[in-house]
Amino acid sequence: MNEKVKEVTFANTGLKDSYEELQFGKFEDKELYKFLTRAKEDLLKDPLCGIRVPERLIPNEYRQKYGITALWKYDLPNAWRLLYTIIGNEVKIVSVILEWMTHKEYERRFNY
Repeated sequence: MNEKVKEVTFANTGLKDSYEELQFGKFEDKELYKFLTRAKEDLLKDPLCGIRVPERLIPNEYRQKYGITALWKYDLPNAWRLLYTIIGNEVKIVSVILEWMTHKEYERRFNY
């Protein structure tokens, strides 16, 4: 039996553009770009490599905006957080990057 095709994408083109622009920014932006690129590579290898957020803790904003019922958090260096969901079928698994944020922003979003 063949393994499913794995893919990583962004929730929208604006987010992808923001990611691409990081590589041309200040030192901190370039570092974040490297962190996000490594996360994308990890997600290609194993879409479940992040930590699953309990369903009761998923912010309504994500449910309404993206229609998701499952959310994962990937811890990046320097206390950044990457949030993504997974969609798929019998052939393909797609990790969809929803956003990235500082740990402080993450705590606010999740009311910690």
